[in-house]
Amino acid sequence: MSSARWWPTRSWTGRAPRRGSHSGVSDVSLTALTAQVFTGLVLGGILVLLAIGLSLIFGLMTVVNFAHGSFYMLGAYVAFSVLGLTKSFWATLVLAPLVVGSLGFLVERFLIRRLYGRSPDDPLLLTFGLSLAMVEGVKLLWGKIGLTVDPPKQLAAAVDLGFMNFPIYRLFVIAVTAAVLVALWVFLAKTNVGLIIRAGSRDALMVRALGLNLNRVWLLVFGIGIGMAGLAGVLAGPMRGVYAEMGVEIIIDCFVVVVVGGMGSLAGAIVAGLLIGEIVSLTTFFAPRLAEIVVFVVMAVVLLVRPSGLFGEAGLAE
Repeated sequence: MSSARWWPTRSWTGRAPRRGSHSGVSDVSLTALTAQVFTGLVLGGILVLLAIGLSLIFGLMTVVNFAHGSFYMLGAYVAFSVLGLTKSFWATLVLAPLVVGSLGFLVERFLIRRLYGRSPDDPLLLTFGLSLAMVEGVKLLWGKIGLTVDPPKQLAAAVDLGFMNFPIYRLFVIAVTAAVLVALWVFLAKTNVGLIIRAGSRDALMVRALGLNLNRVWLLVFGIGIGMAGLAGVLAGPMRGVYAEMGVEIIIDCFVVVVVGGMGSLAGAIVAGLLIGEIVSLTTFFAPRLAEIVVFVVMAVVLLVRPSGLFGEAGLAE
């Protein structure tokens, strides 16, 4: 299912040109078009947070985590519950990803780790089954009816940017995404643990030969990746509501981002996430009927030109 369905990009940004117009693109309000570009950044930011987690996990562990979208969904549900308990969105923004990331630690330690050294299909099938179980689990715990999560009052209004009004909360999502990316870069590039993660993504046997415990590294990476998916769910909840199928709907586009950017490439996940976000947003504005297929067309074109993706050979070191 494409982003045109799971992300309401046309709900606040204006209208596309009316059929029969003599002036064509000139009829499109520049303000509405600019708002759509900003909307693409918001959508791209959510996709980047998800795709970064997937790329981290695949780049080091070569595990295709089909349950990634369900952890994103779980992040939104946990945010709903934590917000109800603490009455603080800021506490929720910190605690909910930590809860989901901790669950990721448990999944890696007691489920994924048992499958290392076996067929790559085994983790995929396991995470696929886990995804289905999580969807049914949240329906039992929180019910089948969708829930809402309100942003804090400070972020609930729109801000005048001079050339348009735009929701403050969506600008906040862009800022949080940028901050997370900077923090992740510092962690991977400037810390000893980050160096081990990057080295392990290139040559796991060499890292083991140096006497380092890769199991602990894999545990950390899986937890970080899942925590980032949970954070994406927390950020997306106030914009699009919370319901059990939200992870199933977004995971397809998330995998498209990872494939377009290059499996295991963090730089590719960032570039492709923003690219797909903008393409979907603008296509939804100009030609909404094409928005269902545009991401797959982009993926096909990229793979024809670069079968390994835009940054397929770069790996985590990039």
